[in-house]
Amino acid sequence: MGNDSPGDRLAHEERVKYALQAMPSEDDISTLAARFKAISEPSRLKILFALSCGELCVEHIVQAVGGNQSAVSHQLKILKDNRIVKARRNGKQVMYSLADGHVMAMISVAKEHLNCND
Repeated sequence: MGNDSPGDRLAHEERVKYALQAMPSEDDISTLAARFKAISEPSRLKILFALSCGELCVEHIVQAVGGNQSAVSHQLKILKDNRIVKARRNGKQVMYSLADGHVMAMISVAKEHLNCND
């Protein structure tokens, strides 16, 4: 930036000012990072894809994604703790579903770009 004209420096300062204004709070950044970390594990991604088809109990999630009930329950707890999935009791069963559709929207966009060459 040593050879920038005064106009370039002003433009850069404006961009920095805008970036600072647009920056989420430290708490929001931490929450976002934790949620991205939670969905970045392959078995949790599989669970989310299964739940994108509708509400399921643990037994049916195990059938859809493989593994064992203990491991799936552990992954569901992480997703639930991060408010990515929610649970409700239905008699003796606990039914799991997506907390909202936003997480699958993000995953779908990422999936669309798997084979993007740009």
